[in-house]
Amino acid sequence: MGNATAVTDASFADEVEKANGLTVVDFWAEWCGPCRMIAPVLDELAVEYSGKAKVTKLDVDSNQATAMRFNVRSIPTILFFKDGKVVDQVIGAVPKPKLAEKFKQHA
Repeated sequence: MGNATAVTDASFADEVEKANGLTVVDFWAEWCGPCRMIAPVLDELAVEYSGKAKVTKLDVDSNQATAMRFNVRSIPTILFFKDGKVVDQVIGAVPKPKLAEKFKQHA
């Protein structure tokens, strides 16, 4: 899990939708290879943007209601929330510079 906070269907509203500023949610699953590839990149960005962005992870296998609510059809899907509203998304394992640009844009 590293520097990201685990969220669940039960904690999603408090941890993400009621949060101020930028919250990044990584929709992932244990069996997903690309999810495992992007996890260290998100951990690095969580450290780099400490105090400016909150990075969270939601296991789609255990928390299907939230994944369905946000129409997550493939993983990894990374949603960027600003003050509780979705402002951007990245689908798939992308290089760190692409993710870093999104962090910079929204933080």
